[in-house]
Amino acid sequence: MKTIQSILGILLVSMFTFTSCSSDDNTIIVDNGPDFSGTFTQQDQMGRPAVNTVFVSQASKDNFNVTTPSQQNAAFQSMFETNLTGLSPAFANPGDQNALGQDAATFTGLLATDVLNVSLDGTTTFYDGTNVLTGRALADDVITVELLLIFGGEDFTENPNLSDDHVDANDKPFLPSFPYLATPW
Repeated sequence: MKTIQSILGILLVSMFTFTSCSSDDNTIIVDNGPDFSGTFTQQDQMGRPAVNTVFVSQASKDNFNVTTPSQQNAAFQSMFETNLTGLSPAFANPGDQNALGQDAATFTGLLATDVLNVSLDGTTTFYDGTNVLTGRALADDVITVELLLIFGGEDFTENPNLSDDHVDANDKPFLPSFPYLATPW
C-alpha cells in the first residue's frame, strides 16, 4: 500500500511540475523605474518634526497636511499662536520672547510654514549655538531644540523641566557612509 501511495504522490508532483512549466514563456519584462503617472495627493507633511503634532488642532490636521507651505502661515499662524501661548509659560505675557528674540507671533509665523530650511552656503544644522534652522544634520537634537525655543524663554533657562527630552544621542552610532543610519535594533 505504501508503494502505491508513493507512486501516486510522485505522479501528482510530476503533473503539477509539468503543467506549470511552459516552453513558450519567453516574455521579457523591462522595469523602467517607478511610475509617477496618475493623480497623487499630499497626505502628511512634517518639515519640522513635532511642530505639526503639537500646534495643529486635531480637527485641522488633514487641512494642514494638504495646504501648500506658502499658504500655511496665512491659514494657520493664528492657531499656532493661540496654542503656543496656551501651552508655554515662556510666552504667557505679551512681549515675551524666545532665545531667538522672537515674540509669539513671529515665532509661530516661522513654525506655521512647515518646511525644512537649508543653507546652501553655510552650516547645515537645526541649531548649533549660532546657526538656527539652516537645515538638519542627522545628529542634531531636533526635539530638544524645539522644546528650548517653545519653553526655554529668552535665554533657554525658563521651565527647565519642559525644555529637554533627555535623549542626548542616537541609540546606535551613525554609519560613516550612505545610508548613514544604523540598522534597527
